[in-house]
Amino acid sequence: MLKNKSYIGISFIILIFGIYAIPKIVNRIQNGNVVKGDRLDSVSNNGTISDKLVVIGPAPKFELIDQNKETITNKDYSNKVYVLEFFFATCPSICPKMNKNLIEVQNQFFGNPNFGIVSITIDPEHDTAEVLKAHAELLGVKSSNWHFLTGEKKYIYDLANKGFNLYAGENSKVNGGFEHSGFFALIDKKGNIRCRKDEYGNPILYYEGIEKEGVRDIKEDIAILLRE
Repeated sequence: MLKNKSYIGISFIILIFGIYAIPKIVNRIQNGNVVKGDRLDSVSNNGTISDKLVVIGPAPKFELIDQNKETITNKDYSNKVYVLEFFFATCPSICPKMNKNLIEVQNQFFGNPNFGIVSITIDPEHDTAEVLKAHAELLGVKSSNWHFLTGEKKYIYDLANKGFNLYAGENSKVNGGFEHSGFFALIDKKGNIRCRKDEYGNPILYYEGIEKEGVRDIKEDIAILLRE
């Protein structure tokens, strides 16, 4: 008998809770007041859009000659967001794809005076200003802020390997006679190398220049930096 009374008491409490609480819960859902992932929401709401882009450090300084035989330095890109690559005009492997992808980047941000591109040859003996000018025209370059740069070989190789840590070297055993990384560097308006993080929270440092995903990512991050 006592056991039956206990069941009746518990049932009565559940009934009262249902009558009181369920309408309130339904009302919260209908009004969009249900909290979803409190911690995640608080991070995304309180942080700035550029928080996901890591500051790696100041980009190396440079001074080289462009396709118009003008001296171009990193100071010409002050207060600009820019992408930097190493390439060579006669490259038979990854360069054509990298250049094609940079044309895509150029077209997306064309007309924005705060964006530019730097392409530095690793074959300066062949890639004179005249050669680079013809190469730019062949690619369909139309941005006045896209400079193809040449200069002294040792200076360029030190800039690539010691400055940016983007590999560049000569190799007579490979097609074209040169090797280099297929990455793009992204530099912000303050002259800092910037990048996003990978899925594990580590800075990627540079962006894949030959993969669609890398091009997609760098375009997204250029847009973010232009708004800073």
